[in-house]
Formats: sequence, structure tokens, C-alpha cells
Amino acid sequence: MVHVRFEGRSYDYAEGDLGVSAGMSDADVKAQLARQFEVASERFAGYVVDRSPTGDLIVRPEAVYG
Repeated sequence: MVHVRFEGRSYDYAEGDLGVSAGMSDADVKAQLARQFEVASERFAGYVVDRSPTGDLIVRPEAVYG
């Protein structure tokens, strides 16, 4: 499962629907998401890809504290 937080909304996708896998690099995952959302890949530059122990990917904006 791929969980995405983009522009204030949450989306859930099956990995196969996006063409991503847990073994892909963060840059490749973000590039696939940019194609899915039909935006420039730079829009995901400030995002992080968290990998859960169960194999799920969580793509979210980088958290800034302080």
C-alpha cells in the first residue's frame, strides 16, 4: 500500500496501480507520484518517503518543527 499526503489531502493506492515497489529509490517513487498527479516532479522535492516494517510506503511533506 502507498499512502500519500499531497496538497492537504490523503490518498491510498495499491503499489501496482502506481507502478512502484518498496525496493525503489525515494526519487523513483516521487517521480511516479508526480506522473500520477500530473505535476512536475519538483513538487515532491520537499517530501519524504517513509517505509513501514510491513512494506507500506508513506509519502508526506517533510515535517518542520520550531
